[in-house]
Amino acid sequence: MQRVSISLMGASLGILLITAAVGVSDAKVAITRAERCSNLSRQVDEALDAAATQVAAAKALQRKGNRYCAKKKEAQGIRMLANALKLLGVTPVDPIE
Repeated sequence: MQRVSISLMGASLGILLITAAVGVSDAKVAITRAERCSNLSRQVDEALDAAATQVAAAKALQRKGNRYCAKKKEAQGIRMLANALKLLGVTPVDPIE
């Protein structure tokens, strides 16, 4: 008797999972191409805003670095300039001597 109830519970759970999976797949199909275009366009706007913030911060670091270098404080200037490059996702390259 207990085995039968466990089997029925397992079958019910399986049917429930299949029904839920079908519901989820219908939700993915419901989005239109126009909605997809809007979503992607919004994502590009957000990425550009983030990039603009990074660019502005990198330019500020560059100005500080250049000022340090001009005042013969090259170590601080080099750090600022290297940090500006890192902020932009660029690895600073040192010439091989």
